[in-house]
Amino acid sequence: MPGEAHPSPKRGLLGWLGLGPEAEATAPPLPLAEAPHWRAGRRQLLAAIGDFLEAHDLPADAIALTVAHAFVTGSDGTLCRVIEERLRSGAPLDTHWLDALADDGEGAAEKVAQRLLTRLEANLDAFSQTTSSARQAANDCADAFAATMGQIDSPESPASLLRDITQLAVGLLDRTRALERDMARSEVRTRALRHSLDDARRVSEEDPLTGLPNRRAFEKRYAEACEHARASGTPLCVAICDIDEFKRINDTHGHDTGDRVLRSVGVSLSRIAASDCHVARHGGEEFVIILHGRTLHEAWELLDDARSAQAERRMVNREDNAPIGKVTFSAGVVNVFAWPDPRAALRAADEALYKAKREGRNRVRTAEPPPSGGEAQAA
Repeated sequence: MPGEAHPSPKRGLLGWLGLGPEAEATAPPLPLAEAPHWRAGRRQLLAAIGDFLEAHDLPADAIALTVAHAFVTGSDGTLCRVIEERLRSGAPLDTHWLDALADDGEGAAEKVAQRLLTRLEANLDAFSQTTSSARQAANDCADAFAATMGQIDSPESPASLLRDITQLAVGLLDRTRALERDMARSEVRTRALRHSLDDARRVSEEDPLTGLPNRRAFEKRYAEACEHARASGTPLCVAICDIDEFKRINDTHGHDTGDRVLRSVGVSLSRIAASDCHVARHGGEEFVIILHGRTLHEAWELLDDARSAQAERRMVNREDNAPIGKVTFSAGVVNVFAWPDPRAALRAADEALYKAKREGRNRVRTAEPPPSGGEAQAA
């Protein structure tokens, strides 16, 4: 891609990581105990991913690397089929198409959920059939034993009675083993389904463009954070951030560059995320941050440091190397418990954000709690 450095075909991704032939030629061989068996597999995987990126002239960004890994390993069957169909049609696997594919991921949660529901129904049907068979086998066995034991007082010979009991026992053993196999298969399917459900939950709560939690995940985490902070008596703040003049960036440099800007700001905000912070993409060019255990002033300082760090970066358009210039964001932050409820706190953060916009952008504003019965005033 013009304006972007790519690894040479000879060096590849392994060379970037210091694992290629050049590194091996100069490095002393590792003792056997220090060369775990999985390292060769890792190098093969990295080489295959590098070959995929080079073959299609793709950058080593988050989306391209994720797609390359999924295709090379075959971990996403649907994605593999889409890529194979694309290649058969002769169309290129460029960044435009990959970004569109990522955008399509907005509906991936519903598709994955539907597939999982279908599999769940099939598993439940199979399990129901297995348990019904087990119950019927137990009833049949009980009836057969009752009938046989009823013959004890009959004039029939003990040898004949022993033969009947033996046949019943053998039949019961065979049916029990068959049921054990069915139950084992059900357990395997259930474990696989549980992993798939975990994956679906992750997909449904992740923004495909930035890799951050999405609005759905934020709503869940926000409710949990409010409940926990209220119970523990710890401070809790929430902030809304918005990229400045994002429409101009999109209109001037295109949506690919706009997506890069979104990811860049997402990375800047993620650097403040820790066990006591939660950063999510709220939609469009907006991000939302939950700050646990921080006073309003501490939360403001943390956000302002992130704003300052982002403002120091200079970005260029990958297509033509045209400078994008300084990319900044504005933010509004509030103390959640200074407001009647969490929704009111979010609205106050939004009002503080737009006050920051009106004042010239590239700044963080706090919102003081309203007087009794009054409206919030941004400070």
